[in-house]
Order: sequence, then C-alpha cells, then structure tokens
Amino acid sequence: MSDLVPRSAGAAPAPADGDNRYKAVQTKLHKLGAALDDATLELEGLRRSMQSNASRTEDAARDIEAAELDAKYVEVTNLVAVALGGAAVQVRKLHDTAQETTDLTHEAKRTHSNLYGALDDIRSNRREKTPRPGFFNR
Repeated sequence: MSDLVPRSAGAAPAPADGDNRYKAVQTKLHKLGAALDDATLELEGLRRSMQSNASRTEDAARDIEAAELDAKYVEVTNLVAVALGGAAVQVRKLHDTAQETTDLTHEAKRTHSNLYGALDDIRSNRREKTPRPGFFNR
C-alpha cells in the first residue's frame, strides 16, 4: 500500500507576484530551492518503493507459477512487475531532472547575491533615496 498523500492544489512554493526587489527575489529562490530539495527526496523514496514493489511482484509471479495456477495470472503479474520497473526508471529520470533544477536554482541564488547583494546593502542602509538599478543606463 502506498503512503503518498496528495497535496492541496495551488500551493506554489514561490508565487510569481512581480516583486523584483533583491530580498524578495532571494526569498523566492530560497523557497523554490527548498521545495525542489523536498521533491527530490520524495521522488527518490517513490522510486525505491516502486522498485521494491516490482521485486515483490516478480516474487509473487514465481509463487503463482510454482502453485501451478492458470498461466494467465503469472503473465498478468509479470506485466505488473515490468510496468512497475519501467515506472521506477522514469521516476529516476524525473528525480535527476529535479536535482539538476535544484542545483541550478541554488546557483542562480548565489549569482544573484554576488551581483546585487552589495548594491542592496548600500541602498538599504542609506537614508537618502538612490536610483534604481539601470537608471544610469539610459
């Protein structure tokens, strides 16, 4: 039996609200990275579970065959085992893609911090208003 629990719909980890201030972007990247980290862990657990179920299903097919039941049950059980194994392979590919996206998100956060962190510190600690980035590029 699966212990997967459905999530509530529409709960985006980092909503795209148009707020492009430095700290807001850093927060969004942090939330996205954390959500992707969680997803990679869940996907790995799902893959292991599917692989385990595929192995148990193969064992059940052998037991059915050893009990000399109708061959159609052996065939159907083997098909389920193959399907679970194939699904586990696809979940692994999804896991790898999610992990790559996680790494890129963390890299984007670091790059954003390196490019704009000092400017944000300067702008945040002044009493006077300062021009927005890009003002002098006109």
